Amino acid sequence: MRISRFNSFSWAPRRAALGLAAAAVVTLVGCASVKPQGPSTSNAATAVTTQTSRAYQGRFAIQYSDQNGQQRNAYGNFSWQETGDTVTLQLRNPLGQTLAIVTSSPASATLELPNRQPLTADNVSTLMQNALGFALPVEGLRYWLQPSPAPTSRAKTERDPEQPSRFKEITQDGWTIDYLAYAEAPATGVKRVNLTRSEPPLDIKLVLDQ
Repeated sequence: MRISRFNSFSWAPRRAALGLAAAAVVTLVGCASVKPQGPSTSNAATAVTTQTSRAYQGRFAIQYSDQNGQQRNAYGNFSWQETGDTVTLQLRNPLGQTLAIVTSSPASATLELPNRQPLTADNVSTLMQNALGFALPVEGLRYWLQPSPAPTSRAKTERDPEQPSRFKEITQDGWTIDYLAYAEAPATGVKRVNLTRSEPPLDIKLVLDQ
């Protein structure tokens, strides 16, 4: 089941939003026994050479199934900082409090949770799946947010018939990336993008603030 509307829960009352976000963190940390699945996201497999630095700010909404098959939601704000081969992704609740900080580099991946010792692994997918119960496709997102297919595997692409210079959809590594909106001039780049995967089920909605 996919998330119906991003705005339906991104802008809940402040008290309720804080409570739900806090509950989401407790639920995510409790899912450590889930085994990682899906496409490989080895940090050593990909190197972004077209640009040395990128930064994004925005909102996220994630819907996934836990190890018991129960539907779970997590949402809030995010900041993405990419410098060379290193990505730092910070997830915050709607009130701005840090939920998790993920750092991915060719050498290792690190996950920082509030009031806990940092966790490390050799790749970001394993680390997030074991600690949070789901894994964001960080390595793919490095390209999909540009937007562009990742060069490490085959991809199917579809152009926007009204704007042939823009992608409408990319299918790659088990993910379907739907580009719903692009920023209008003078801003550039992706504004809204949905990422879905069927196995294990994962639905991610991103709104990027330009």
